[in-house]
Amino acid sequence: MQTKTKNNHIGRKISRIRELRGMKQETLAEQLGISQQAISNIENSEKVDDAKLEEIASVLGVTKEGIENFSEEAVFNIINNTFKDNSSNNNNYLCTINPIEKIIELYERLVQAEKEKVASLEKQLNKD
Repeated sequence: MQTKTKNNHIGRKISRIRELRGMKQETLAEQLGISQQAISNIENSEKVDDAKLEEIASVLGVTKEGIENFSEEAVFNIINNTFKDNSSNNNNYLCTINPIEKIIELYERLVQAEKEKVASLEKQLNKD
């Protein structure tokens, strides 16, 4: 019993690169001047002719060789090796305001409003 060790399904590779780029089949089809159904057929094909592969690669912003040699495992390895999360908790959010300063500012505005109210009341009392 033999197992295939290398997966070289070009259509699946095109599909994954398109998805990683955040592109829909319709968008790729439009840019290539073909139907969405044609893109679906290409993505289900194990082989794609070189000329069409060059066109697709150009629209996806990669090289023909990039598609042919695409490996999802390599993508994840690159991400894992370059992303550094130095936080001890992934729910850390950077607070750009100083809450104490905001409380003091609010308090000062409340005190000023009260002073103005007192001054207004004293003015009315002095008129009488």
